[in-house]
Amino acid sequence: MTTPFRIGTFNLENLDDENPAQLQKRIDVLRPMIERIRADLLFLQEVNSLPALEELLDGTLYQQEQFAIATTRTTAGEPYKKRNLVTVSRHPIAAVHQYRHSLVSPPMWRKVTSVPPETEAKQITWERPVLHCEVSLGGSRILHAINIHLKSKNPRDIPGQKQSMYVWKSHEGWAEGSFLSSVARVGQALEVRRLLEQIFSPDPRSAVIAVGGDFNADIDSVPFKVIVGSIEDTNNPDLRSTALIPCEFHIPKEHRFSLIHRGKGDMLDHVAVSGCLYPFWRGTDIFNELLPDESIAFATDVTYPESDHAPVIATFDLPDDWLP
Repeated sequence: MTTPFRIGTFNLENLDDENPAQLQKRIDVLRPMIERIRADLLFLQEVNSLPALEELLDGTLYQQEQFAIATTRTTAGEPYKKRNLVTVSRHPIAAVHQYRHSLVSPPMWRKVTSVPPETEAKQITWERPVLHCEVSLGGSRILHAINIHLKSKNPRDIPGQKQSMYVWKSHEGWAEGSFLSSVARVGQALEVRRLLEQIFSPDPRSAVIAVGGDFNADIDSVPFKVIVGSIEDTNNPDLRSTALIPCEFHIPKEHRFSLIHRGKGDMLDHVAVSGCLYPFWRGTDIFNELLPDESIAFATDVTYPESDHAPVIATFDLPDDWLP
C-alpha cells in the first residue's frame, strides 16, 4: 500500500505585517493558494514576518494538524528581518541546520569599474543561508529537506555607477554588477552541492533528499546544473547516483513557468529529489493560472497582492512503511 506525499515550494514575495490592512488583502488571495497546495512538506521563501505567516496559515491544515515549522535564524538566534526561509512539515523535524559560507568561503574581488577605483579586493558574500531540515519518516528514515533561495539576477551595486536605483551610468558598470550577482548565485549553488555530497557520501542510493525553493535560475543555467548535477557536463556516468531528478520535465514547455517577466514565462522555482524517491514520483503541478506579470508599468503590490511566483508541487506515492 502507498500514501500520497506532496512536496511544495512557494515564494510568498515579501510577506510582512507592516501594514495590517494590506496583509489582510494578501491573506485573502494567498490563503486559497496555500490550501490548494496541500503539501506534506512545504518550502517557503521571502517570509519577512513569522507572525504574518502564522496569520496566513491560521485555519489551514498546516495549523489545524500542528505541522512542524523551522526557519532561518541569525547568529543571535532570531529570524532575519526579511526574506526568511521557512520549512513546514507534517512529520517531525528531528534537526535543523543552516549554511552560509560554512561550506564555501566568500571569493575575493576588486571592483574594476567603481568610482573611485577600489584598491583592495573585498569578499563577495551572499545574503541568504541554506535551510536544511532532517525530517523523521518511518523505519528510521530521514528525509533531508533542503530549502533554498538563490541570489536574484538583479545586478549588484557598483559605487559611482548608478544615477538612481534603476538607472546605470555605463554598460560596464551594469556588466560588473551582473557578474558579481552571478558569482553570488553560483556560490550559493556550490554550497548546496557540497552539502548534497556530504549527505550522499555514506550511501548515495539510499539517501532521501528533496531540494526545493526559488533557484532564480532555469534548467539550462549553471546554478541549476551545479545543484542538480549534470551527467552531460561531467561526462561521468558513475556520478549518476549523486545527481538529483528535477520534478518538472514532464510538464509541456509552454506551461512550464513559475514567474512572468516582461511577458515571458520563466521556470525559476523547482523541486528536485534524489534517486531513491524517483520511483514513487507521480507528477508535478505548477499553479500559474492566475500568475501576474509584475514587471509591467503600474503593477504594484497593491494592485497585485498575490505573489509574483507560482507554487510548484511534486506528488509521490510513498510505501506505507516509509511513513510514521
